[in-house]
Amino acid sequence: MDKILEFTGSHPLLVSALMVSFFVAVFMELRRKASGTINIDTTDAVRLINNDALVLDLRSADAYGRGHIVSARSIPHDELEAKISSVAKDKATPIVAVCDNGISSTRSVNFLRQQGYESVYGLKGGMNGWSQAGLPVVTGKKTKSKSGKGKKRG
Repeated sequence: MDKILEFTGSHPLLVSALMVSFFVAVFMELRRKASGTINIDTTDAVRLINNDALVLDLRSADAYGRGHIVSARSIPHDELEAKISSVAKDKATPIVAVCDNGISSTRSVNFLRQQGYESVYGLKGGMNGWSQAGLPVVTGKKTKSKSGKGKKRG
């Protein structure tokens, strides 16, 4: 204990910087939790998707066609307000919002929460993080070929 007090007395600048860093980290975490905007990692997203969460892909139709999460619904961010009521009728259904890098989905998450949707989450890292985690991605070509096979059979 004497050594700690001696170190503190000898290095007030270091101790002050440590204390400021600690309080900033605590403040940022409390602010993030209070705002209600929760970004989840890929593991939590998979868990929600397996429990029937709705995945909203907020990217452009071209980006969606290049690759998206299985069963994701494509609603570009600028069309979200007009189309959300037809896609997510039950406001208690968990929603995972996905963009390219996990940054722009925050606006959509905030909008959906303001509209009364209870469990809305943004995917950390977006589709880039999803792909880097090695999780499955469906491309537009695969989707078209599957639907083409279905048409030939019927």
